Amino acid sequence: MATILVVDDEKNYLWMLKELFQGEGYEVLTGERAEEALPLLAEGRVDLLVTDLRMAEMDGMALLARVKDLSPATSTIIMTAFGTVERAVEAMRLGAYDFILKPFNNGDLLRAAAKALERTALLRDNLRLSQTLARQYRFDQLIGKSPVMQEVCEKIKRVTDSKSPVLITGESGSGKELVARAIHFNGPRGGRPFLPVNCGALTVTLAESELFGHERGAFTGASARHLGLFEQAHGGTLFLDEVAELPLSLQVKLLRVLDSQKLRRVGSEKAVAVDVRILTATNRDLKADVQAGRFREDLFFRLNVVRIDVPPLRERPEDIPLLAETYLKNLVNEGGIRGARFSAAALDLLVRHAWPGNVRELENVVAHAALMSKAEEIQPEDLPLELAAAGAWLPALARLLPAKVSLDDTLKAVERHLISRAMAESNGVQAKAAELLGISRSLLQYKLKALNEPSDPSST
Repeated sequence: MATILVVDDEKNYLWMLKELFQGEGYEVLTGERAEEALPLLAEGRVDLLVTDLRMAEMDGMALLARVKDLSPATSTIIMTAFGTVERAVEAMRLGAYDFILKPFNNGDLLRAAAKALERTALLRDNLRLSQTLARQYRFDQLIGKSPVMQEVCEKIKRVTDSKSPVLITGESGSGKELVARAIHFNGPRGGRPFLPVNCGALTVTLAESELFGHERGAFTGASARHLGLFEQAHGGTLFLDEVAELPLSLQVKLLRVLDSQKLRRVGSEKAVAVDVRILTATNRDLKADVQAGRFREDLFFRLNVVRIDVPPLRERPEDIPLLAETYLKNLVNEGGIRGARFSAAALDLLVRHAWPGNVRELENVVAHAALMSKAEEIQPEDLPLELAAAGAWLPALARLLPAKVSLDDTLKAVERHLISRAMAESNGVQAKAAELLGISRSLLQYKLKALNEPSDPSST
C-alpha cells in the first residue's frame, strides 16, 4: 500500500483529499504546515507528497527543495489556486512531478497521483540497485591484502571524485573492469549510468554509430534516430575496454569529443553536449602502439592523465587463498552449492599455480571445484585437470603417499589418477581425454590397457 502525505493549511482541502485518497486504498498522512512533513519524509515513509504552494512560514516550493535531500525517491505534486507559467516551470525545475491548479477535477488528481507513484516505484528500484552496486564495488570488495593491491585501492580512492580520464592497464582477466566499476560507484556519478563497451567487439562499419549515435536516414537501415553510448552514459561513466583496438579513424573522433565535450551523430551537423567521464583499459603497451603508429599519441596523452596498473595474480600469491574463499562463499550464497571450504592441500595447489588467466581463471576453477567436491572440504582431486596436468599437485600427492614407496609405484599412481580424471571429465570420450592429457589417442588406449582400465575402441 502506497503512502501519500498531504500538506495544506486549508483544513477543508486537507479533509477532502484524505477522504479521496483513502477511498482509493492509499495510506494517507496529513499536515497543516510544511514543517510537519520534514520528519515524515526523513523516515522514508512517504511515496507521494501532495502539497499546497502558498502556506505560512515554509511554503510548498521550500518544502519541494528539501524533498530531494530527505527522500530522493518521493514524487511531489504541487497544488495552488494562484498558478502562473513561471511558478510551474520553477516547480518542475526543482523536481515536482506535476503542478495542479485549484479547484481541480478529482479524477485528474487521482490519475496524476497514480502516475507519480509509478515513478516513485521506479526511483526506489533504481535507488536499491545503486545501493547494491555501491556495496558490491566498495573498496573492501577489491579483495587483496598484498601491498600491490593496497596501492591500487589507494589510487582508486584518489581519483573517484575527479572527472579526469583514467587508464587502467593489466593482463587479461586481472580485474580491470572491477577497478573501473569501483571508481564509478564510489564517486559522485555512482547513481548515474555505467556503460562498459569492448572496443574489440565493435565492427568498423558500425563503431561510429554505436559510440556517437546516428540520425534517421544516415545510412542504409537507419530507420530511426539512435542515441550512441556517449549520450546513453550522459551524467555517468563510459568504460572503453581494450581501447587499443579502436581504429585510427575513431580515435580522432574520440579525441574531439574528449576535448570539446560535444559530439555529432552520424548524419547530423548539430553538436550535442555530453557530460561523460571516460575510463579506459588495455592489456597492451600503448606506448609501443604509439611508436608503431597504431595509436594516436595525442589521444594517449589525453587518456593517460591517471594510470592504474592492475597486477597479475601471480605477483600477489598471498591474495589467492582470500580470493578463493570469497568466490566460494559467493557461490554458496547464490545457492545450488552446499557449504564447503578448501583443504590446506587444495589451497597450496592454488597458490602454486601460475594463473595465466588471472582472477577470471581462479573464479572458474573455484566454481569447478565446488561442483566436483563430494565432501565438506575441497581436495586437490576436485580441482580442474589442467592444474593437475601441469604437475602443480604432485608435491601434495607425494605427501599423501606412504613413506616407503618406489618411484615406479608413485609414477604409476600419478599416471592412473591423471588418466582417470581425464576420462571422467571427457565423459569417456578418448579423443577428448587424450587432448586434455596432451598425448595421442593410440597412446592413451595403450596406457588404459596397461592400467587395466576399460577401453572402448569405438569411442571418439
